[in-house]
Amino acid sequence: MDHPLIDLINQKIAAAEADGAFDNLEGAGKPLPREDDPENALINRLIKESGGVPEFVSLSRELAKLREELRETGDRSRRQDIMKEMSMMEAKIELARKQAR
Repeated sequence: MDHPLIDLINQKIAAAEADGAFDNLEGAGKPLPREDDPENALINRLIKESGGVPEFVSLSRELAKLREELRETGDRSRRQDIMKEMSMMEAKIELARKQAR
């Protein structure tokens, strides 16, 4: 079943085409860029354009913060807690990297 506005949409496209709105577009006549994941290409592009990063990247940033906190902390019990968190974070990063492949 067609969209209820399909006729209006086609009419607008035809009018824009007649007015030359599609002339001299960047990349005209060139093949589209190759997509590694064509089914999710739109989602991947939107995430990238909005500054999104893979999970393992955000986890790596958190790990870097923990390392900084460890360097600055003198309290032994807090240092132990941080090292436990770092160990768990490294395991999460490894799992996220495997899932991203």
